[in-house]
Amino acid sequence: MLAVPTRHRSLALLALAVLAQTLVLAYQIKRDSHVRLIRVWSVSTISPFQKGGFWFLSNIHGVWDSYFALVHTHRDNLALEAEVGQLRIRNAQLEGDAAEARRLEAIVGFHDAHANLSSVAARVIAANPDPASRMVFINRGLKDGIHRDMPVVTPDGVVGKIWEVFQSTSEVQLLTDSGSGVGVLVENSRVQGVVKGEKDSLTPTLAYVSEDEPVQTGMRVLTSGEDQIFPKDFPVGVIADVKSAPKGSPFKQIRVKPSVQFDRLEEVIVLLVRQQVDMRPAETAPTAKPGAAKPAANPHP
Repeated sequence: MLAVPTRHRSLALLALAVLAQTLVLAYQIKRDSHVRLIRVWSVSTISPFQKGGFWFLSNIHGVWDSYFALVHTHRDNLALEAEVGQLRIRNAQLEGDAAEARRLEAIVGFHDAHANLSSVAARVIAANPDPASRMVFINRGLKDGIHRDMPVVTPDGVVGKIWEVFQSTSEVQLLTDSGSGVGVLVENSRVQGVVKGEKDSLTPTLAYVSEDEPVQTGMRVLTSGEDQIFPKDFPVGVIADVKSAPKGSPFKQIRVKPSVQFDRLEEVIVLLVRQQVDMRPAETAPTAKPGAAKPAANPHP
């Protein structure tokens, strides 16, 4: 035991006696709530330590739970983001399939409505890399009966004509190419002219329409059949802009908005004839008399 100096021994004994007496009294004395005073002191002394310990443990537990909750939440977010990405890809695929189905349905409708036309459907597979040339390649060629100068269309209107033919592919010169030319007429006035592509513009022009002809914006432009390539009365576009003839020229300056959206061209129809054909649906076309000879279609240029 710790030795207590003789001069302080009396004081130590006195302090112990006072403390013992105080504890006895605290044990015997009761408060108004019948709780012994020593219990009140004990609780008052221990309570701050209990509260501090409880606060410390609670915060540690909360931080621990929050950490693991954040880890799980982060994982769940990554999984959800991956699932959303897959759903978006799937949705884009479904939208593409639906758009393709609508295009193919339109092509089938074209064949049904124009049964008097010999034609073959083709898919656009590439574009000419030369920026000055507006050409595309299709997956049909000589083996499919394709030949040079055959007209290429969609259910919306004129696309262009066959430019070069290979065994299983062909090159198509688009209506917007600077070297193209299609004989046309204006639907309302029946004014004739030629739709030509422009080198520096995606909007072709309607050439050789004199100043005094009644041509206005919004009028439809159709094939005339005079070029002996495109059947008559097939849609080419709509007049988008009309300007008076410049000085020294007898012809108006006319811009035509094509019926076909060339930036979205995916499937086309190649007409295997280059002669004038009645473009009305088969059910409304005039019926040949019994015994009358049916003209033979020549698919070659």
